[in-house]
Amino acid sequence: MRCVLNRFLAGTCVLVFAFVAFGSAKAQDFNGFYVGGNGGGAFGRDSVQTSPIFSPTGYFATTSTPAITTASTQQIKENGFTAGGQFGYNHQWDNFVFGLEVDFGKASFNGTVSATQTYPCCAPTAFTISQTAESNWLLTARPRMGVAFGHVLAYGTGGLAVTNVKYSALFTDTFATAHETASLEEKRPGWAVGGGMEVAVTHHWSVKGEYLYAGFGRSTVTSTNLTAFTPPIPFPTNVFTHTVDVKMQIARAGVNFRF
Repeated sequence: MRCVLNRFLAGTCVLVFAFVAFGSAKAQDFNGFYVGGNGGGAFGRDSVQTSPIFSPTGYFATTSTPAITTASTQQIKENGFTAGGQFGYNHQWDNFVFGLEVDFGKASFNGTVSATQTYPCCAPTAFTISQTAESNWLLTARPRMGVAFGHVLAYGTGGLAVTNVKYSALFTDTFATAHETASLEEKRPGWAVGGGMEVAVTHHWSVKGEYLYAGFGRSTVTSTNLTAFTPPIPFPTNVFTHTVDVKMQIARAGVNFRF
């Protein structure tokens, strides 16, 4: 029994010594320029809305336009993936690490929502609004600040993010075959914040995992192409305003090679 206890204590001492030596290592495990790749899951949450205005010379009754706005105020939930590459530079001073990282890659976000509701004025006729949002790529440029415990770096990050936003909308009804469409495609600057951990596995190679939350603000497009009846009669005084507000969550893993 005493022999087993002595072996256990000896083994525990070795583990504690190794942990202390590991945690207090003075090697500059994260200092210098690096390049790498990453991939993971991407989750989008796009707030969308279609809002027409009432006009005395237009198509809608006074109760119709607020009903359309309310029904169309929805959220598109997009689940996809992201994959790309990054490069950056770290300066390590004792246990503190300061750096800048730039990454760019494919980001697959797309989704559609649709709403159908009876006109308050004119039951049982109804209207339908379908809205689609999509983003295909993501670029970020972010300072990183962290603390290194031996070969392990824990860091926070935040900075610029840019993506492309594609949006389209279709309005129809069963009252008089009304029809309206709108679309936009633009590059949207925004921001990204998050954090992660990186582990140096050799002198040059490290692996990491990180989470980012990004927002790109509101994009807006208007249209005056509403038509109704047969043959189609235009109602340009009923101006439609369409908005999409894009947000993303990204959880990904990566590998870096330090020069």
